[in-house]
Amino acid sequence: MTRIPSLLAAALAVPLALSAAFPALAGDITVTDAYARSSGMSARSGAAFMVIANAGAEDDRVIAASAAIAERVELHTHLQDANGVMRMVEVEDGFAIPAHSSHALARGGDHVMFLGLTGPMEQGARFPLVLTFEKAGEVTVDVTVDLERKPDHGKMGMQGHGAMSHSN
Repeated sequence: MTRIPSLLAAALAVPLALSAAFPALAGDITVTDAYARSSGMSARSGAAFMVIANAGAEDDRVIAASAAIAERVELHTHLQDANGVMRMVEVEDGFAIPAHSSHALARGGDHVMFLGLTGPMEQGARFPLVLTFEKAGEVTVDVTVDLERKPDHGKMGMQGHGAMSHSN
């Protein structure tokens, strides 16, 4: 009889595990490869990265983000100042997602910033991130904490998103 609860638990775990493999969809917007990281267990901030694709005929724009893991969530990028120093700044207008194209939120560039983390980011943990688009509305993205990922991970897959599937 002890096998039945174990089998039931395993059967319920499969859809949860598989959900991380599927992209978040809203209209013509698809979000894939979402992950987050922080600099350590005591860090007060962290960031999320992903690829946002727009299969639609009209441009769209990410204008806001929210998540319960932080006191504030902002859209950020890195800009070089007059002295050649890279600085992280909030992008109040958000990120354009051109029609029939994609935009990568990547380390050293555009990203979602978590300020005032409510707890540590632990390897493998998952949390929902809500992205708000001008046209597509809200898209909830399942983000996995990946503290081990190298900065160049996934760059080869950034070219030629034609094979990416989209849903209307």
